Amino acid sequence: MEGSISNLPSTRIAVVTGGNKGIGLEVCRQLAGNGVTVVLTARDETRGEAALEKLRGLGLSNVIFHHLEITDAPSIARLADFLKTRFGKLDILVNNAGVVGLEYLHDHIDGTSTTSEKFGGMDTYERIELLLKWCFRETCDAGKACLRTNYHGTKQVIGALLPLLLASDDGRIVNLSSELGQLRLFGNEALRRELDDLEALSEARVDEVVAAFVRDLEAGAAADAARGWPAGAMSAYTVSKAALNAYSRVLARRHPSLRVNCVHPGFVRTDMTVNFGLLTPEEGASRVVAVALLPAGGPTGAYFQDRQQAPFV
Repeated sequence: MEGSISNLPSTRIAVVTGGNKGIGLEVCRQLAGNGVTVVLTARDETRGEAALEKLRGLGLSNVIFHHLEITDAPSIARLADFLKTRFGKLDILVNNAGVVGLEYLHDHIDGTSTTSEKFGGMDTYERIELLLKWCFRETCDAGKACLRTNYHGTKQVIGALLPLLLASDDGRIVNLSSELGQLRLFGNEALRRELDDLEALSEARVDEVVAAFVRDLEAGAAADAARGWPAGAMSAYTVSKAALNAYSRVLARRHPSLRVNCVHPGFVRTDMTVNFGLLTPEEGASRVVAVALLPAGGPTGAYFQDRQQAPFV
């Protein structure tokens, strides 16, 4: 549904990927509440339309739905063509769409009981450990899908929409990251240093690192400590977010007129976390929106956690 929003030159335009539920839906609501015209995107058209109607029911008429599958080049191209024709620019791109890179098990805990005495005293890492034990398992296919979506898919969206962002007088890209994407989780010290060396780092090298991880994943060697990949059951997710962080810094250096930042929204109660997070979607989204709406001339190439700039390592 394209709606009937007029194209006012003074209106800021935002695209939110994966905007039909959870953090993405809340980001749409909060941006729209700040006067931004929001293009809510989702891969499922029925759910996207339902999300749009929900926001319209809250009195937010400045929201449009457009279909987007971030791993499908023609879908991305259609969105880019729509934005170019309708607005001629893009001011804010929030890359929220992503997957956890794990296979859900049928017999899992009910995260809606997080207020119970049994789970109430657990911190983030204790909850994640419990989830990995009871709810998920990492498979090669799920890991590859994670890299294809979180890293390559996000890069495809950025590449297609970059000319529209550069047409804005204050273009911003906000990539949803995670504290699980910090470089300290890599066992390979040389690789940690390389991914943190902003002067020498290149997009091609980040691509090579991702490709090397996928090869090891396919060969069943990703868990080999000698390889130096992140340990544990979320290695693909960690690599995907660390790679996205690195690419974001490369992009920020390449396009100094843009604000390109990463933000960890916190451990949020969503479908991805089986509603087992510590924060509400409203709280997580507010951290993302705060970065999206930073004053002009603010930081770029930065990582935000707990509403503060934090190190990538």
